[in-house]
Amino acid sequence: MANIKSSIKDIGRSEKRKERNRSAKARMRTFCKKVLTAVDAKDLPAAQEALRQAISVLAITARKKIIHGNAADRYSQRLNAKVKSLALAAAS
Repeated sequence: MANIKSSIKDIGRSEKRKERNRSAKARMRTFCKKVLTAVDAKDLPAAQEALRQAISVLAITARKKIIHGNAADRYSQRLNAKVKSLALAAAS
């Protein structure tokens, strides 16, 4: 444990940030899983709505620098590709 007052405060701030980041990442993963679940169930309208929400959550997470912007884009593109393939399969 630190002895200096500013170091003690810094440890507290670090813990708060860690908890906030963990919560935001868990939320992001939950929304991504909702898309994948809807795709597995072959429910196109639910998948499209879940994708819209997931992209929004990914953008917020990236904007807050919890994940890298490129990582958020990569997740979005991969989820979008899965929903698009489901839509093409439904159209066929």
